[in-house]
Amino acid sequence: ICHFTQRSSTLSFPKICNIFWRFHHTSTSRLCSCSKTVSDEKYQDPFQLGRKDLKNLYEDIKKELLVSTAELKEMCDYYFDGKGKAFRPMIVVLMARACNIHHSNSREVQASQRSVAIIAEMIHTASLVHDDVIDDANSRRGKMTVNQIWGERKAVLAGDFILSAASVALARIGNTTIISVLTQVIEDLVRGEFLQLGSKENENERFAHYLEKTFKKTASLIANSCKAVSILGCPDPKVHEIAYQYGKNVGIAFQLIDDVLDFTSCADHLGKPAAADLKLGLATGPVLFACRQFPEMNAMIMRRFSKPGDVERARKYVLQSDGVQQTTYLAQRYCHEATREISKLRPSPEREALIQLTEMVLVRDK
Repeated sequence: ICHFTQRSSTLSFPKICNIFWRFHHTSTSRLCSCSKTVSDEKYQDPFQLGRKDLKNLYEDIKKELLVSTAELKEMCDYYFDGKGKAFRPMIVVLMARACNIHHSNSREVQASQRSVAIIAEMIHTASLVHDDVIDDANSRRGKMTVNQIWGERKAVLAGDFILSAASVALARIGNTTIISVLTQVIEDLVRGEFLQLGSKENENERFAHYLEKTFKKTASLIANSCKAVSILGCPDPKVHEIAYQYGKNVGIAFQLIDDVLDFTSCADHLGKPAAADLKLGLATGPVLFACRQFPEMNAMIMRRFSKPGDVERARKYVLQSDGVQQTTYLAQRYCHEATREISKLRPSPEREALIQLTEMVLVRDK
């Protein structure tokens, strides 16, 4: 923690530590040793370990999307093409197994837990379809967006349709607690989008606003999906909180690295245009940190980079500042916290894989 406050003194938001630590309620003094957890369990690649439970994932999603309209089917199939990494479903099935092992030493994923993984991917994809409409985006994962091909109106309806199919699958689980936990995700996605459309003048409020938006738009889905499978696999509320905190911290770190890649990765690699966030008028972590070294960015942030040349100038300032390093450092703190939480569960290959995933989030380049 002292390291963080010292490093941020040159660019310090007066209350940045308060804002940052508001997301944590426990000491992080022991964090560094967490990833070296003493365990006789052999390390396994998370993607290999989760593969068995994710087999036929996209085929099963398509079964949930039984549609009479050929065009709607074509739109749904376009995004559920099986080429995604299925990052969210994988975290969910690994968390399910880690909690099951912790509670009853069972290595099997229950059918209802696998359903949560499917629902999480459906909600995520529906949110991408809607985001692309709001952002008027023309590419996603290296190919044209649904709204570019079929038009905005049909894209909105396709997103709605995927959400409704996810809701039907959720109701089928037949557990009111799980329904409550996962519908919170949909509410958070909408609230997060509204937060993104607004902005704050005060610098401290601006950073808190950014972190809250990041939680609602990205981390809530991972946090609540992890919580849902832990509820299905284990009656202990402490385990539910561990699962939720792991998902929340990994989710925020994932988005912080995403915001860094918007400045450091080339468009071809990223699957979307570079500096896309600036072009949308968004001040993400690297921009907010850079702003302390280049106060002239404040005016640009307030007008949402709308004047000619704003986007290029802001990008230059960010790359000249230590905004990218500071945002990466912040992501590391969230990953350390995720590791600290998941380390409270009984050792298992799945628990180690979830720890490994926090490291993968930090080093990914797309």
